[in-house]
Amino acid sequence: MRVIGLDVGTTTVCATVIDAASGELLRSVTKPNAAALQSVYPFERIQDPAVILNLCLKMTGSLISEYGPVAAIGVTGQMHGIIYLDRLGDAVSPLYYWQDESGNEPYQGSTYAGYLSAVTGCKMASGFGGTTYFYHSVNNRVPQGAVVFCTIHDYVAMKLAGAAAPLSHVSDAASFGLFDLERLDFDRAAAEKAGLDASFFPQVTDRFETFGEYQGIPVAVAVGDNQASFLGCVRDTGESVLVNIGTGGQVSYLTGSPAHLNGLEIRPCYGGRYLAVGSSLCGGRAFALLENFLREAAQLVTGGSVISAYPAIDRYLAENPPPANALDVSTKFSGTRENPVERGFIKNIGTGNFTPGHLIWGVLGGICGELLEMYRAGGGAYHTKLVGSGNGLRRNPALQKLFAESFALPLLIPRHSEEAAFGAALTAMAAAGIAEDITQAQKIIEYR
Repeated sequence: MRVIGLDVGTTTVCATVIDAASGELLRSVTKPNAAALQSVYPFERIQDPAVILNLCLKMTGSLISEYGPVAAIGVTGQMHGIIYLDRLGDAVSPLYYWQDESGNEPYQGSTYAGYLSAVTGCKMASGFGGTTYFYHSVNNRVPQGAVVFCTIHDYVAMKLAGAAAPLSHVSDAASFGLFDLERLDFDRAAAEKAGLDASFFPQVTDRFETFGEYQGIPVAVAVGDNQASFLGCVRDTGESVLVNIGTGGQVSYLTGSPAHLNGLEIRPCYGGRYLAVGSSLCGGRAFALLENFLREAAQLVTGGSVISAYPAIDRYLAENPPPANALDVSTKFSGTRENPVERGFIKNIGTGNFTPGHLIWGVLGGICGELLEMYRAGGGAYHTKLVGSGNGLRRNPALQKLFAESFALPLLIPRHSEEAAFGAALTAMAAAGIAEDITQAQKIIEYR
């Protein structure tokens, strides 16, 4: 039995086929998301939903032809952004995606995001769908004929399912903001305080369920990509903590309460359960900054061109263990979500450790240490399994070793690399009854 998982990203769209019995990844296809549009407003970030939908339909159809029969289809993708739909479920606007900066425009002595936060009591930011909707409402830019909005992957799932209105999973809906974590629904009263028409927010579910068929195949309600990645990596949710290193970094684990955890964001996941998430703004980008520094230093000394410093860094890490007199490096080079103006530092510099090698190990220690600090501050440190994902971790054995040692747990890395698409496929298995529930579906995850 085979299941398809789609991940509608900002720059790429990924489609996978998995064997629902063994968990084997049978095929993974990634195509560029070439849907970018030019706006007359410099702060807007928009894409063409028709281009994205057509690409998803083409990729899905091709996989069905090659790997059918397919038992279910799951969808995930980039959160926060919004598309306006009419009463027939057709798009009447571009996709205003998560990097849209309309919320940072000045308004009422603050910004649209700041004003909305103050009026509603909800923490809002530019790029959140609720903030974008507020900007459009104030400036009479809500499209004529629009009756509801949703995310791009809500839209793709809805069209695949043949539905006329979106159904938003809590893992996705909360990314718009103006969301009540305890009731697991939009705070429509708060939205109305800001003068918004709350009927534009989509209907919400916290269950993995199907709501239509594509060529006779059940299509599941779309889920948020962060939660899909977690579900697609972690086989034992109650015992595991996940660390992800991509451009940024994340540490996350499942919790049964929406109560605030120090320094961690609480995001709905499913069935009254939540993800506690700590995010570093640099993560893998800190390693890229290190490579750039060493490459520029080599060019300064030699006067020649250095294509990449990564091979030399990898060779050094393979041949040299962490030094005893390590540098203390903070990799908060872009600040933190709580304090954007905070910056990184290098401490404990002495005559014996002011070397490139010490700096390399120090930066890796900083990447790992920032997530460990968040995990402990949030009350973690009770899990028995550590799972790792993201290319920044998969491709760096030295960093893998540091995480295992720092968390004092063996590091498990899934055999598959397309974690979000894989997670979407698992939610489809639960929604279509192929698995008893998501916990059973996750049992097919294998670690290398």
